[in-house]
Amino acid sequence: MYAYDHAFEASVAEIRSEGRYRIFADLKRRRGQFPRATWTRPDGDTREVVVWCSNDYLGQGENPRVTEAMKAAIDEAGAGSGGTRNISGTTHYHVELEAELADLHRKEAALLFTSGYVSNEATLATLYRVLPGLIILSAALNHNSMISGIRAGPRAQRRVFRHNDLSHLEELLAAADPAAPKLIAFESVYSMDGDIADLPGTVALAKKYGALTYLDEVHAVGMYGARGGGIAERDGVMEKIDIIEGTLAKAFGVMGGYIAARASIVDAIRSHADGFIFTTSLPPALAAGALASIRDLKARNEVRQRHQAVAAALKARMARAGLPVLTSASHIVPLMVGDPVHCKHISDLLLEEFGIYVQPINYPTVPKGTERLRFTPSPNHTLEMMEDLVAALESLWSRCELARNHAEVA
Repeated sequence: MYAYDHAFEASVAEIRSEGRYRIFADLKRRRGQFPRATWTRPDGDTREVVVWCSNDYLGQGENPRVTEAMKAAIDEAGAGSGGTRNISGTTHYHVELEAELADLHRKEAALLFTSGYVSNEATLATLYRVLPGLIILSAALNHNSMISGIRAGPRAQRRVFRHNDLSHLEELLAAADPAAPKLIAFESVYSMDGDIADLPGTVALAKKYGALTYLDEVHAVGMYGARGGGIAERDGVMEKIDIIEGTLAKAFGVMGGYIAARASIVDAIRSHADGFIFTTSLPPALAAGALASIRDLKARNEVRQRHQAVAAALKARMARAGLPVLTSASHIVPLMVGDPVHCKHISDLLLEEFGIYVQPINYPTVPKGTERLRFTPSPNHTLEMMEDLVAALESLWSRCELARNHAEVA
């Protein structure tokens, strides 16, 4: 008889041996006190911690406008949607939210999914079906959800261009069959390094070679542009991007994913995507909360400015302390460690000794040898919190004899 349990245990043991076994912190967010939370230790004791790695980038998860809209929706419509979008699960909350998302990105239509992962995977996989012979040119550091969707197509129809290398992208476009449909799939803000793609340059190449553009704005929606439309809005190319994909789970503080595009594109994905057709739709409360959050952030450019200022201040303090922080043009603050065991150890010490929570980022999220702590400062992080964090990091970097700049880590 096959040793099933042994196979499962061996697979986990291999991860443990490499120092990248993941342990989840048991946290309870406290409304009105973000980024503070209560951590329940393995022994059952609790303590207050400051969270430095939340994807609730702007603290919208505790915005009273958002939470009140969610409570009102539960009172009005109950807990769940009642079905798939096709079978009684298209509520007025979903219709309103899709209209709001289309407006946010200046598109004709939008389509909701249960998560940003599903919206990427389902849409990209479906495009092969809608566009026979489609060649997808994928940025090298695209998110796993994009890669998963792109891998649904034949290997011969997939190309990967080097990270932020438009010369390489053009080489691949020029070598592709001119008659074949083509799509360039890339991100605006890359969440692990924090760098930003050249959107105008990519759009220009797409136009030159007759390709569609698919832009993942997951780490930019709500945080960039005059109304929070993302990097495409900030850079003045939003109307030139064919398909914009985003999430409701980061800057908007709720849950769900979506695409926004021309009505013909959205209708085709709606009609063919398995990840849309065969799953229960988002609960009305989530749709109502996301709608309130988007409307709120459209009118609050000052919170975006504050967010950028806090991120810049943290990067500057880390750099002055000699810590190996990566230079980035976004709100993402990656602090390089370069070893999975050290990365986990530093994370554990920060939590145990200093009440600071930041999760280690190891392979396969990042390549081996580039393990890091990834900080996501919010407008709610205070100067005192920042100073406490940098002091703790300086102490641990000295104690653990870690490299003091990125060149040494590399």
